[in-house]
Amino acid sequence: MTPPPGWYRDPSAPQQERWWDGTAWTEHRRAPEPTGFGAPPPPPSQQQPTQPGQQAGGGGRVNAVALTTAAAVLVAAIVTGVFVLGEDDGDPVAQTPPATATSAVPEPTSAPPTPSPTSSEPSADDPAVVEDQLNGITFPLPTGWVLPKYVTEDDVMMTTDGTYDCPGDGGVCRHGLVISRTVTANAESSPKALARQDIEDAADDAYDRDLIGNKPFGGIESHEEVASGQVAVAGRAGYYVRWRVKTAKGPGGYVQSLVFPSTVGTESPILVRYVFDAGEDGPPLDDMDRITKGIRPVGDADTGGGVGSGIGPSS
Repeated sequence: MTPPPGWYRDPSAPQQERWWDGTAWTEHRRAPEPTGFGAPPPPPSQQQPTQPGQQAGGGGRVNAVALTTAAAVLVAAIVTGVFVLGEDDGDPVAQTPPATATSAVPEPTSAPPTPSPTSSEPSADDPAVVEDQLNGITFPLPTGWVLPKYVTEDDVMMTTDGTYDCPGDGGVCRHGLVISRTVTANAESSPKALARQDIEDAADDAYDRDLIGNKPFGGIESHEEVASGQVAVAGRAGYYVRWRVKTAKGPGGYVQSLVFPSTVGTESPILVRYVFDAGEDGPPLDDMDRITKGIRPVGDADTGGGVGSGIGPSS
């Protein structure tokens, strides 16, 4: 059944009404009228002219209102039935407007996090720290020194930054090394005696032959002792010996053996070896003293030392 002409809810815009001419929707639209007596008038183009003899008021108007109201009720029932049946024949069909999805954008509760500052390069005034957990000590890391990478030697604490081609049998060399180890296979306990026993081995390992028997610097031609003596290290009395080594190839270098008692465990002596290339490409010789002075027991930043800081006999 097709609904008669009238105002119905617009299927394409449920918030307004649209005129149905009995066969199709027209372009006439309006806001919904409040409910009350009387049927709403049709759009201007479809209003019928007043018939001759029809009065605008009085009993005729009351009868017209009554008849119109009854017709409106009947039309509403018919329209409702058609809407519910939902016939797919182009007639008005009841449609429920889709709920408009709203997505509330939450206000930010706090400012975006500030990136954490990155660590700066170590400086001479504020050096980084390298920890030797086995021996319970820390070393300062001066400018130009880095943590060891791709190093075959054992117990290396730090190296100079970068490598170069060895001048002798080939391979890769570094301008500086600092090595820390515990002295265990030796009945001697005197730092002075241990340092003097080790210095020749330290020189051979650094500038004579490597672990596979090659001579990266062509071998050692001569050496001389340039410094030795008592030194306070991490609050303990130690001793050091320093050699200047000349090699067959390259500028040679400096080797130092430093021994002092450990502050942990059985207080076994700690041996620290320094290997510094000579020449303008080698690290500053003062770095040996700077590193020695900066050695500390782990967790004790106030206990220092250095050459000339005598705190008791070392032999």
